Amino acid sequence: MATNAEAPAAPVGAVVLTSADDIRGKAVLGRDGDKLGTIAKLILDERTGQLAYVIVSTGGFLGLGQSYHPIPWSAFHYSETEGGYVAAIDKRLLEGAPSFRPDSAPVFDETYGRRVIDYYGTAPATNG
Repeated sequence: MATNAEAPAAPVGAVVLTSADDIRGKAVLGRDGDKLGTIAKLILDERTGQLAYVIVSTGGFLGLGQSYHPIPWSAFHYSETEGGYVAAIDKRLLEGAPSFRPDSAPVFDETYGRRVIDYYGTAPATNG
């Protein structure tokens, strides 16, 4: 017999996994609670297997005028209270951040990565 009981909450300290597909399209909030944009893509470091950057989509309507902003994954945390991802930045910082148009993605090489890291002052997560 089926019931409508909710699944029990994960124990404190338990690993909770989610798929990349479920993360895409989620709102990204800034440290002040303002919406910064939505998660468009996730960039993995092939050497470590770790998530390195979240590409946050801002602006635009129906894909026109959109900008993509790579933000190091280490700048994010999940907030159960907010029900989504919070970046340790605000709109003002995002406005001057490295960005690109959806149709002209940069090569995510060491030089570009250093530019993003230097701007935000935080490195991508590592297996360290």
